[in-house]
Amino acid sequence: NNQPIMEKQFFLFIVVIRALAAVVITNSHYTGVYPTDLIANGGLLGDVLFFAVSGYCLAKPQNSFGKWYARRFIRIYIPVWVITAIYLSIGAYTISELGWIKTFVWPTHWHFVASIILLYIPLYFISKHIEMNTRNYIITAALLLVLQVVLYVTVYDHSYYHIDNVRQPMIEFVFFQSMLMGLHYRWRCHHQDVMALKCKSSVVIITLILACIYFASKMLFVKYESIADYQLVNQVILLTFLYVLFGMFMSLENKLRKFHMVGYAKFYIVIKFISDRTLEIYLVQYVILGNLKIGPFPLNWLLLTSTILVAAIILRGISQFIIAKIRI
Repeated sequence: NNQPIMEKQFFLFIVVIRALAAVVITNSHYTGVYPTDLIANGGLLGDVLFFAVSGYCLAKPQNSFGKWYARRFIRIYIPVWVITAIYLSIGAYTISELGWIKTFVWPTHWHFVASIILLYIPLYFISKHIEMNTRNYIITAALLLVLQVVLYVTVYDHSYYHIDNVRQPMIEFVFFQSMLMGLHYRWRCHHQDVMALKCKSSVVIITLILACIYFASKMLFVKYESIADYQLVNQVILLTFLYVLFGMFMSLENKLRKFHMVGYAKFYIVIKFISDRTLEIYLVQYVILGNLKIGPFPLNWLLLTSTILVAAIILRGISQFIIAKIRI
């Protein structure tokens, strides 16, 4: 029965992107696992993919801000509190490292939590009151970029490359730009026949070229300190890459559904499994990666990956049970 995937506004490409984001983010933390650490890369790309999906999925909220935000807060923080309690109980870290507020409320051990719980606020009001058509999207994104450039020129230390550091404030601009992009693509999905789209070979080639340009520019900025003043260009390239990549996946929707219907349902189940546990996979991995990088490749990879998945399953099970009891 293929009926569930045909629900209104339910698109397989979103499930695929979210699963890809989880894989890319986790893979970027596998330093010391592969024969070369060049393979363990792309974490920021995974982050912006996930923020774009968040913007897409949370477009046009129907509830009041308080109720809407409470649901988002609970969905994020119940798993955070559960895994924090577990890791504290086994001595993975202590309260004294950050203090009670920073450990359990903000910013916590996870930069993603600190970012998204703040960015949900402007996302709600922009999504509810501004139709993110092409014109409005360009204007909003441009105004945000102007503000970023002003801060970049006046207060940001651009003498060395660190603009992709996920624990410094400037990263919030690229995260929120990604959310706006997600809102825009949700608008596009409402106003065009996604099933009629075809993925052109030229789009695939452009996507691959932009991927190469992005990673090459990142390497250049890391290697040559003399060009650090221009590091903002790296984020512009990343957002351009993200826009084309998101569009490419959207144009694959028809093919994804056909694959699902002709015998690839089991493959989809694996993708959906990862997609549904993106947050939990992210939350459990740091302690596991810090303690289980043992053995030769690929045995170390198998040990880490299987442990992360099992831990994510357990965390999601506990968290969903608690969330169901809250019923907000």
